[in-house]
Amino acid sequence: MSEMQFSNNYRDLSNSSGVDAGFQFEFYCERCSDRWRTMFQPYRSGQASGWLQKGASMFGGLLGNASSVLHGMAEAGWHSARDQAFKEAVAAGKAHFNRCGNCHDYVCGTCFDGAKGLCFNCAPNVQVKITQARAEGEVQSASELAYDEGKSRGVRHDARQEMQLVCPQCRCETHGAKFCPECGFKMVQQAACVSCSTMLQPGTKFCTECGTRQG
Repeated sequence: MSEMQFSNNYRDLSNSSGVDAGFQFEFYCERCSDRWRTMFQPYRSGQASGWLQKGASMFGGLLGNASSVLHGMAEAGWHSARDQAFKEAVAAGKAHFNRCGNCHDYVCGTCFDGAKGLCFNCAPNVQVKITQARAEGEVQSASELAYDEGKSRGVRHDARQEMQLVCPQCRCETHGAKFCPECGFKMVQQAACVSCSTMLQPGTKFCTECGTRQG
């Protein structure tokens, strides 16, 4: 048999023995991974061996010797039959895939620029790249506007206020709420000194920083 040239963008689904013995190969696009699969081609010797083995098990091994002989014959002929089936599959697969002239990957028709002889990874579609760049610019601009809006909203929050983020009673997340959303437990909320704005624990009568009486 003559030598075969083939890529690695395939999966061998063949079985050498059993009632489902046969040849089948699956090829895939190396860009988008779309699949194309050959029609199942039965391996008659392997199937006959499989049926005979089933019969031998049903009739208490009476067909055991014949089954062994047929299995050996099927095994002996498997490799040459598989090579021939694979050769035919490769030839059929080439009709469904194109080889890029730059990266040499095999890609489907959707991923191939026939006029340039290149896949779209090596020669991207101009209109697609324009649309992609426009979308990226739109997202970036919107993100910058959202960031600025967030900064303006941020000044409304008291960043100095300490908050309990987990309820000490039921361990539920509070997200800074004054009361636990799960059990209603009152969270500890610090207060700012009326004079120097130092954050103080609840119930503090005099500021620990400036001594000013609170409340």
